Amino acid sequence: MILSPDPPHRTDRQGSGAPLIALAGVSKVYRTAEGEVAALRPIDFAVERGEFFVIVGPSGCGKSTLLKMIAGLTAPSAGEITVEGKRVTRPHGGVGIVFQSPLLMEWRRVLANVLLPAEVKRLDPAKARERALELIALAGLKGFENKYPFELSGGMQQRVAICRALLNDPQIVLMDEPFAALDAMTRERMNLELQRIQRKTGKTILLITHSIPEAVFLGDRVLVMSERPGGVAAVYDIDLPRPRTPQTMADPRFTAHAAAIRKHFQSAAEAG
Repeated sequence: MILSPDPPHRTDRQGSGAPLIALAGVSKVYRTAEGEVAALRPIDFAVERGEFFVIVGPSGCGKSTLLKMIAGLTAPSAGEITVEGKRVTRPHGGVGIVFQSPLLMEWRRVLANVLLPAEVKRLDPAKARERALELIALAGLKGFENKYPFELSGGMQQRVAICRALLNDPQIVLMDEPFAALDAMTRERMNLELQRIQRKTGKTILLITHSIPEAVFLGDRVLVMSERPGGVAAVYDIDLPRPRTPQTMADPRFTAHAAAIRKHFQSAAEAG
């Protein structure tokens, strides 16, 4: 079942100026030996500067493809993506990316892993080291600078990955299910940690998740995607005060938002 792109629950947030990220009529079709496969039908949405924007949707609906197109790692088949008003046509330096796996180099210590982007881009070593140490402290990893990845928990490894993504001071951080492999308690702690880091740095974060509670807990807005070919089923403003705590999940507004989002997937499952 493909849900209407304009359900009654949809809301639109108006920023003070042009959006930082804008997608207009963006679609994606893959060409295979068996023929064309539509991954995304035309999508329109915008992300404001400093916003925590979350995308939730079923497996295979094109969420990761969407993230790659915003990063310039793959091109849309149609439509236009702009970052700061400039069309995205290739990989650009304005984003940091955090994947589901931390992808740390096992033979490098924490500080050396965080500094990797500086080496690749040949940034000033002294300034890069200073920033890396600041980020490590910000992420609660002070004292672990010289540890190897195998000496860290899964949550700590993801903190290192977040520090690495922030090293070049990108305006946008793209996160593709970064906590999916963590146990429930660690994931909850990482949600709190990510919220704190975002509030401290003011970065614009676009996060993909399969977890509806995680989406509601973290997001200023939550975009719900339909089944493949993915499209916009709804966009919800999350009217919960910050900072959010574990007690926020007992707020009736939290429960209402989660129920409204879950209803999209229940409807699709019943139709299937």
